[in-house]
Amino acid sequence: MIGSADELLLVCEELVPALDRLREQGARLDVIYPADEPHTAILDLDGRTVRLTTRPHDAPPGDLGGFIPEFILTRAGASPGEGRAGMLYRDLIPSRLGGRYIASHITIPHGGPVSDWVHFHRVAFQLIVVRRGWVKVVYEDQGEPFIMQAGDLVVQPPTIRHRVLESSPGLEVVELGCPALHETVADHQVQLPTGRIDPARNFGGQRFLRHVASGSPWTTCHGYEAQATGVKDATNGLADVQFVRPGESTSISLPSHGGELQFGFILEGSARLDRDGPHPLGPADAFIIPPGETWSLSELSPDLRLLHVSTAKSA
Repeated sequence: MIGSADELLLVCEELVPALDRLREQGARLDVIYPADEPHTAILDLDGRTVRLTTRPHDAPPGDLGGFIPEFILTRAGASPGEGRAGMLYRDLIPSRLGGRYIASHITIPHGGPVSDWVHFHRVAFQLIVVRRGWVKVVYEDQGEPFIMQAGDLVVQPPTIRHRVLESSPGLEVVELGCPALHETVADHQVQLPTGRIDPARNFGGQRFLRHVASGSPWTTCHGYEAQATGVKDATNGLADVQFVRPGESTSISLPSHGGELQFGFILEGSARLDRDGPHPLGPADAFIIPPGETWSLSELSPDLRLLHVSTAKSA
């Protein structure tokens, strides 16, 4: 325990039990990070700031960090860890690509109300895609709460206030964000919904986007079929997202990418990733392809659904 007039530093072995004890004493949670495996929380206790952490020597969240490209293949089946608000997180980019990106396969096994609160993130980019089940969410200035179904996605622009309200049992989502280490900041003043609807509102140069799979067409492209999402426009060119499925061709070959991230996640079905040799892929497998490298998918199952995310070079 280290104290000052303005801040009290408490070092603990396990964050969640220590956090629960402080909240029972009347402390208000203001910040927690990282979401997938929280190790630090900042609270207000009787007007005094308390920093609770298991890693007192770690640097706090800051800039975007460096980008270190590499090929990554993450298999389904790894045990998830408990993250923020009781959600279970499976890490899809263990190296964080130098600290630039984080991606998680998130599950809520039992469903029902989620112990979330109104919050925001200081991020350059953040994306949520539903793989299975449904989740009810609400966003600042985007109207009443709505339900996201499998195949739906949202772009969460920087600092937009939002909250997860409830979910079906067995909910699965894929979350991708930049930078890898960022805070979840509680907003105790804003009530959601706000009563306003402003779909064109600018949040840090981006706007909120809700993509509804059931109302979006599939188009043929180079022998496969793709469903566009509008992410490129919503993020002002920072990222692009599409869903891909087999068409007339027996393989899928996407153009070489000169930006930074090229991320794939198998939502359903199976395929073979051809990149310096064959790599069989099944449901919930994920991969990262370094910029400029060529790759393709073959041996496509009829039910294959691929989530493909690419990003431009960051400053």
